[in-house]
Amino acid sequence: EDFDRDGVVWMVDYSQTNRLLPTQLKSVLQDEGSSVFTAEMLERVTPSLRQFTQLSDDDYVLFFEPPSLDERIVNQSALFSLMANPRSRLDCWLERHPEVYRRLLIPVELKWEIRDKLDQANITERVLYPGLDGLSRYLRRYYTPNAHRQMRQR
Repeated sequence: EDFDRDGVVWMVDYSQTNRLLPTQLKSVLQDEGSSVFTAEMLERVTPSLRQFTQLSDDDYVLFFEPPSLDERIVNQSALFSLMANPRSRLDCWLERHPEVYRRLLIPVELKWEIRDKLDQANITERVLYPGLDGLSRYLRRYYTPNAHRQMRQR
């Protein structure tokens, strides 16, 4: 919907954020030989959110694989981020730790080309959001007139 503005992709290196975790959490990752958490791994260290927030006086972020409760989670193959302090903002935390992320700016003039290439690779709303709502999103985008498509057809 924001094809009239530049975009951005944030790339966070979770192996770098792991170095900033409290010792108890680092130990779980090391014991498991993993670089991201599962809900079960987190529960071993912090069975409650209150305990999670009390592991360190310093704010931190961790990444975990969400349980496959729904088709969207499975199709998106994504990680969730979790801040230690519920009042913290990830973007503010990242600004204090520039070594853990990069930002890829996507100029407005490239957004439709990138969207077209994603379509060709079958990375569409229909795949990422299985069900009627994903199909509806895809069809709305596909059939919405826009200057980019009209120019390409000439």
